[in-house]
Amino acid sequence: VQLQASGGGLQQAGGSLRLSCAASGRADSRYAMGWFRQPPGKDREFVAAISWPGSSTTYADSVKGRFTISRDNRKNMMYLQMNSLKPEDTAVYYCAAAIGYTGTVVGTGAYGLWGQGTLVTVSS
Repeated sequence: VQLQASGGGLQQAGGSLRLSCAASGRADSRYAMGWFRQPPGKDREFVAAISWPGSSTTYADSVKGRFTISRDNRKNMMYLQMNSLKPEDTAVYYCAAAIGYTGTVVGTGAYGLWGQGTLVTVSS
């Protein structure tokens, strides 16, 4: 499986962005997925996770109520709708897949596949 994240860019505080993650190379999409981010000078952190086929989701407290994770299994796509953006949301965002897991997965250790990252910059 290869993951390709896209949709990042520059946005003003209060604005919205939608990130996409395309998965390719594997016919079976029955695995958990998630979004992580790495702010400048900081460690990578959990943002959101979604189960397979998508009935359960989990969010970091910092994005709860503002971000929405979803997936379209027919298209092998995952999304992160980000609303009410804040400057502290500035980071490189990564999508990831946890092969062998179907529930929501928070820990980075379960995610064996990562996309290349897409930069989100929120100006104040």
